[in-house]
Amino acid sequence: MQPEKDSTSLQRFTLLMVLINAFTTPLMLSAVNVALPTLADDLSMSAIQLSWVPMAYLMASAMFVLIFGRIADMFGRKRIFLFGTGFVIVSSILAACSINADMMIICRFLQGISAAMLYATQVAIVSSAYSPAKRGQVIGFVISMIYLGLTIGPLIGGYVVDAFGWRIAFLIHIPLAVIATIIGFLLIKEDWKSDDKGSIDLFGTMMYSISIMLLCVSVSSMPATYAFIILVIAILGFALFVGFENKHKHPILDVSLFFNNRILTFSCIASLIIYTATFANVVQISLYLQYLKGLSATAAGMVMLCQPLTMAIFSPLSGRLSDKFEPSQLASAGMVASGIGLLMLSQLHETSSLTYLIVALIITGFGFGLFSSPNVNAIMSSVDKQQLGRANGIVAIMRILGQMSSMMLVTLVFAMLIGSNAITPEKYVHLETAIRTIFTIAACLCVPGLYFSLARGKLREAS
Repeated sequence: MQPEKDSTSLQRFTLLMVLINAFTTPLMLSAVNVALPTLADDLSMSAIQLSWVPMAYLMASAMFVLIFGRIADMFGRKRIFLFGTGFVIVSSILAACSINADMMIICRFLQGISAAMLYATQVAIVSSAYSPAKRGQVIGFVISMIYLGLTIGPLIGGYVVDAFGWRIAFLIHIPLAVIATIIGFLLIKEDWKSDDKGSIDLFGTMMYSISIMLLCVSVSSMPATYAFIILVIAILGFALFVGFENKHKHPILDVSLFFNNRILTFSCIASLIIYTATFANVVQISLYLQYLKGLSATAAGMVMLCQPLTMAIFSPLSGRLSDKFEPSQLASAGMVASGIGLLMLSQLHETSSLTYLIVALIITGFGFGLFSSPNVNAIMSSVDKQQLGRANGIVAIMRILGQMSSMMLVTLVFAMLIGSNAITPEKYVHLETAIRTIFTIAACLCVPGLYFSLARGKLREAS
């Protein structure tokens, strides 16, 4: 009986460790989004610099998530997870101590590196600790905690920003992160790694990471001529990366799955599109409410939680429905609802009512919640057991790339319409135009997103 009890304790402590971090990281992220206007004013940041506060984090996450996933498979997933947790704590403290815009952006980049270690390992750890019979349930717990963090973050963030200043928004997650670290070091004696270590695809990793960085830099530098040159180099880098990975024995990203699996490929494209269309909502709404509507950070946080709360409610329900009904149909309905919500947001003016805004956010959140779980279900169900790990990595990278693309869209529009200027009352009219432009583009993106969601084919017919 003792080995069985030890195994149960190991699973429980492992799940607790992962759930704590699954909650704390998005809690900090959404709290920081509420703090952006106050942070920008205090550090005298221009509109473009302000857009880099979330984008530097996402860029670093996208650059490093693949390599940390590979390192974790080779040397231990818990080890990388705990190192990432410790690095999150250190980088968050540094971010809270930032004295200018450059230091803030660098610290956010460091936070993104640490978050990449967590993104690359948290689902893999619980999948390793639990049997296939319970795996889906515990992964559902992890996803629920992520949405819970996103929901509570704006409310807590708004309160601490009004009461104590923006720096505290970077620190509110640290006590829980310390607890997760203690659990990992003292109570979890086992680690998990791949049976086939393979090797690190260093050249492919460098090609991919440099291309991601060049893509972000090019967008933020537009419309300068050199920005388009950098953009072309980035696109060529991605093309070379795909060709190289397709021939590598131990690829950092198994791109071969895209060439022979229509459901996976089109589902990933649809995921990339909807994350691009919706992720930056919280940033824009934070700026809209605090600059154009004059709300406090606390009041803005209460309004902003409408979208993630709706996502948290409907994502588990849509996941269950996707086990009974065709996932592509549910996901496509979610894409339509998201498009409607974004179209409503594209009509925002300074005089728009908060009721109108809340309804638009709820519709967008409902659409995303209806799309997300069935879409992931379609991807994971379209591959065999031996490909589950690689498919999980693809799901993660599509999510991060979509989030990064969403912030790139914000950066591009801000660069075009506001430029290297602080967001002062004289620039509010330009800010309003920028927000409406971004939401309009986002709504239009849902049209090709709907095509790929519908054209992927039916999962149950494919099986």
